[in-house]
Amino acid sequence: MQEKTITITIDEQGSSTLDLEGFARQGCEKAFDDFRGGDCVKVERKKPASYTGQQVQREKARR
Repeated sequence: MQEKTITITIDEQGSSTLDLEGFARQGCEKAFDDFRGGDCVKVERKKPASYTGQQVQREKARR
């Protein structure tokens, strides 16, 4: 099982970033929503690995 890491960074102005490593698909979305709570999201950027995992799943489904 891949290790999962959550890194939260809060800067001097109170803005925060959340970095999730080792999560996949809905697990990543669920963890993100759990940490976000009721706060609004200004910017959401998905890492290239999140798209790569989706592409692999689609290729497996075609076979």
